[in-house]
Amino acid sequence: MKPADLPRLRTPSDARIAPGGSRYAFVVTTPNIERDLILKQIWVGDESSARPFTSGDSDSVPRWSPDGRHLAFLRAVGDAPKQLAIMASDGGEPRVITDFTHGVEAMEWAPDGSRLIVVAVTPTDEWQGVEDIERQRRPRTITEVPYRYDNKGWTHDRKRHLWVVDPDEEQEPTCLTPGRYDEEFPVWSPDSTRVAFLSTRQPNPALIPGNQVWEVELGSLEIAPASSLGHWSEVSYRPDGVLHLVGSESTDYPVNWSLHRREADGSLTDLTGHLDRSSYSFAVDSSPIRWQGEEALVGLEDSGSFGVIRVSPDGAVTPVIEDRLVVSSFDASGGQIVFTASNTTSPGEIFLIDDGGVSQLSDFAPNGVELTEPEHFMVDCNGVAIDVWVYLPPGNGKVPLLLNIHGGPASQYGHGFFDEFQVYAEAGYGVVACNPRGSSGRGLAFTRAVTGEGWGGVDHADVTSAVHSSLERFERLDSDRMGLMGGSYGGFLTAWIIGKESHWKSAVVERGLLSWSSFAGTSDIGGTFPYSYTREPYPEGWETWWQFSPLSLAHAVATPTLIIHAEDDFRCPIEQAEQYFMALLRNGTPTEFIRFPNEGHEMSRSGSPLHRKERFDAILDWHERHLR
Repeated sequence: MKPADLPRLRTPSDARIAPGGSRYAFVVTTPNIERDLILKQIWVGDESSARPFTSGDSDSVPRWSPDGRHLAFLRAVGDAPKQLAIMASDGGEPRVITDFTHGVEAMEWAPDGSRLIVVAVTPTDEWQGVEDIERQRRPRTITEVPYRYDNKGWTHDRKRHLWVVDPDEEQEPTCLTPGRYDEEFPVWSPDSTRVAFLSTRQPNPALIPGNQVWEVELGSLEIAPASSLGHWSEVSYRPDGVLHLVGSESTDYPVNWSLHRREADGSLTDLTGHLDRSSYSFAVDSSPIRWQGEEALVGLEDSGSFGVIRVSPDGAVTPVIEDRLVVSSFDASGGQIVFTASNTTSPGEIFLIDDGGVSQLSDFAPNGVELTEPEHFMVDCNGVAIDVWVYLPPGNGKVPLLLNIHGGPASQYGHGFFDEFQVYAEAGYGVVACNPRGSSGRGLAFTRAVTGEGWGGVDHADVTSAVHSSLERFERLDSDRMGLMGGSYGGFLTAWIIGKESHWKSAVVERGLLSWSSFAGTSDIGGTFPYSYTREPYPEGWETWWQFSPLSLAHAVATPTLIIHAEDDFRCPIEQAEQYFMALLRNGTPTEFIRFPNEGHEMSRSGSPLHRKERFDAILDWHERHLR
C-alpha cells in the first residue's frame, strides 16, 4: 500500500439492524484526496447484497425508526454543521429537519417512534446570533475549564444539550437540559418517559476526573444522578427498563470499563469486572450495549483484539465474537447480530451472525493494493508477556527496522487493520509494533504499570525487549539501521528513548507529550491527566513532572528527528513541539518541524485526506534519508 492508495480504503462502521431483522444499515467512509474530504455514505443491505442508500458527501449515524418505515441520519453539506435528516426506508429524498447553529452530534429514536432525542450544539446567551466573522474577532472571556476541546474546537461559547425533535416537524425542538453543563450519549427508557445520558455537572469539570450518568424525566424535566462520579462511556436500558452502564465507579484513571447493572436501591452491580478486561476500546472508540432479551451484548478488549461477549443477568459470560479481529460496531435484533470488523489485512467488512453461523455480507477489499500479513508472537520481559507484531516487506534482503509506538498509553495495537504499517512495509521497512505495559487489553495492573515510577521505565524496557526479540527472530531486520516513531504518548516514548539511547538512526516525534509542566496548563485534559500518570499533584509535582518529560532529555538527543504536529491540537498543544524543536536546534541535532494547519490531535487518522497523504510522504522521505 502506498500513500496514494488511501482513497482505495473503504471502511464500514456503525452497523444497525432494522426492526424485524430483514435489513441493516451502516456507514461507508472513503478518503477522497482529489476533493480533499472524507466521504461518508449510508448503505443498506439484506442477506444477499448491500448498496449505497444516501448520496450526500457526509451522511452518518443511521438510525431506523421503531416501525422500520424511516431512517434518520446526520447530514452535513459543505462546511455547514451536521443536521438531523429523515427519509423513507424504501428510498426517496431526505428531509433535513433541524437547523441548530453548530449542528447535531448524536440522536436516537424514542421507542414509541413519536420523537427523537438529539445532542445539539447551540451558542450560549452572550454568543447568540453572533456572525462568524464577529465570532472570530471578539475577545473571549474564559471563566472555567475546559474552554476548548480536541476535535470539537472552542467550547466556552456553546453548549451541548439534549433536545426533543418532532420527526413530522409539527412542533419546535424542545431543550430538556438547559443550563451551564454539557450532555452526551443519550438513550431512551423503553417506555419513552426518561432519557439517560452522560455529563459532568460540576464547575470546572476539566479539573475533576470522570463523569456521571444522569436521568431526566420528560414530564417534569427533573434531572437526577443515576451513578456516582466515575469513568462511564455508555448507558442502555434493558428491555424491562433496568439501566446498565459500561465504565468504572473509580475516578482513579486509567480504569477497566466493565458492564454494570443499576439496582432498585441505586447501587451498581459489576457484571464483568471479574474478567479483568475492558468493554471499551480507545483503539476503536467503541463501547456499545445491545440486547437479546435479558442478555446484554458488550465488547471485550483482549491482547490486540476487540470482540463481543454475551452477559446474562447472573453475570455468566459467553463469547460471541472472539476471532483475531477488531469489531468496530455491532447491533442485535432477535436471533441476529450484524457487525463490522477489520483484521490485519482487511480495512473492514460487515458480517451477519444467525442460526447458520457467521457470513460475510460485503466485499470492500481495496482493489489493486497488496497488503502484508504480520507475524504475531509473545515476548517475555522480566516475567511479563508482551504482544508483538512484525510486518516484513516482500523479498529476502536486509531491511531497516522501524519501531512504531502507539498512543494512549491505555490503547493497543493488534489484530485490526492499520494503514500505517502497510505503508511502511510496502516502502521496504520491517515494522515492529507491540503493546508494552501501560497498554490496554491485558488487565488493570498491566495498564496501570506505567503510573508513578513506572512511567518511562517499564514501557521502555518492554519495547526494547520487543526490538531485541524481533532482531533475533527475523534475520532480515538490520540492527545497524533502526528507526522509531510514535504519536501522542508514542511521541513521548519516542522522544524519551532517543534522549537516553544513541544507536537509533532516525526518529519521528508526532503530536507528542513532551513537557508535563506546560501540558498541565494547556491541554484539554491537563487538569487531571498529569496526576493520573505521574501520581504527583499540582504544585508539589513540578520537579517530578520535569524529570518525566522528554524535554528534560532533549539536550542529549543526537538522532535525526522529524517533528510533526497539528496547529489545532488541543490534546497535546503545538507548544510541546515548538519547545522540543528549539531544544534540538540548540544541540545541532538534525531536525525538521512540520506544522499542519487546521488539524487536531487525530489528524493522522481522521484529518484531511490530502494532509494524511502529505504526512505519509514526509515520514517516508525522512526515513529514506536516514535509514537507507
